[in-house]
Amino acid sequence: MSAPLDPRTARRRFAAVTFLFWLPVGLYIPSQVLLIGERGMSLATITSLFAVHSLTVAALELPTGGLSDVIGRRPVLAAAGVLNLTALVLLALGTGVWTLALAMFLMGSGRALSSGPAEAWYVDTVQAHSGPGAELHTGLARAGSAAAAALAAGTLAGGALPWLLGLGPDRGAWLGAATSGLVLPLSVPPLFGAAVGLVFVTYVLTRLPEPPRARAALRDVLRGVPATVLGGLRLGAGDFVVRRVVLTAGAAGAALGVVELLTPGRAAALTGAPESGAVLFASLACAGFVCTAVGSHAAPFAVRRAGSSERALLAALGLSATGLLLLGVTVLWTGPAALVLAATGYGLIYLGIGAAGPSENELLHRRVESAGRATALSVQSLALQLIGALIGLVAGRLPAGPLPWLLGGTVLLAGALLWIRRPRPATPEPVAVEVPSSTAAAP
Repeated sequence: MSAPLDPRTARRRFAAVTFLFWLPVGLYIPSQVLLIGERGMSLATITSLFAVHSLTVAALELPTGGLSDVIGRRPVLAAAGVLNLTALVLLALGTGVWTLALAMFLMGSGRALSSGPAEAWYVDTVQAHSGPGAELHTGLARAGSAAAAALAAGTLAGGALPWLLGLGPDRGAWLGAATSGLVLPLSVPPLFGAAVGLVFVTYVLTRLPEPPRARAALRDVLRGVPATVLGGLRLGAGDFVVRRVVLTAGAAGAALGVVELLTPGRAAALTGAPESGAVLFASLACAGFVCTAVGSHAAPFAVRRAGSSERALLAALGLSATGLLLLGVTVLWTGPAALVLAATGYGLIYLGIGAAGPSENELLHRRVESAGRATALSVQSLALQLIGALIGLVAGRLPAGPLPWLLGGTVLLAGALLWIRRPRPATPEPVAVEVPSSTAAAP
């Protein structure tokens, strides 16, 4: 067996694979809803299609995390890439509701499969080279920055491509005519995303080596996944540190759910028109991703200044909560000052969440052994999505005004306050997630 990659190489490849995964997401974000609408789908149908994606992610989050812990990181990550690029092709070319529903199902499946394997691969590789006490913050921070940079770049490109193709006198109708209506200007960003997805799969298969695992029969895999999932759930409920990490992820999900739900309307209200509000929202989304990248890059410095990951988490999440509360208290204000304060609050939200992510995950990886690492990440991701969806539903039913924003800010502040008291002991032994021996990794 070849020697494990050195930490510097592992960090570089982890950041690269993270960038390649999130770039297609940024490419299709600006055009997704508009493209489906151009295919003749009503708003109710579009909402149902997005529900297919959300329910698929929620249903498969934990089983796919367990699958990665059983059969390996690389095959699951490659499968996620194949599903994503297939979904993007169907989204770009599909004209019927069932084709688009299949695209959303495949996209949700790919998202669930991708939740954890790359990060678990990085931690496994670094610890195999340098031992359980290996430094993780730098790699986690750089991957967070890479994800945010990919989303920012993809959002700008995904918004600009259809606009550039529609500049001619026929507003891009030539593209649909040349392809019998299959390819519209809005189809181009997801098609580019599919091409990037192919590069992603190739990179995963050729550049992410991992220790060989024992070959397992299909029945052993099917038996091992539920056992690993149950072990991850027990860990999330029973371990003090992991429980706080999961709750913190849920609080961050609540904040993001409120921001994503309310910001488009707030942007339109500030600018006075839906069209100009859409432009402002796209600009804010890109700025938010940039702030996330900056916060993630600064996370190791924040830990050094704060003296511990726990204190850094408290400060970062407190900063995000301050930004969200600032957005809430400026809802009733008008004029340039309100716009400046609202934009500042928006930036603080993403800056703090970006800085908190690497510290959260570093604490998580210190508590979880390799056999259950991807499952633990899936538990964390599931909490973020479910609590975010729940708080978003509640916020959407509250009266317009400061209250919905203050709800998200309060939940996020509660998540920050979880880290006032440091866990004991300070350097605990990793907690094992039980995996059947027939499916465990080879020594």
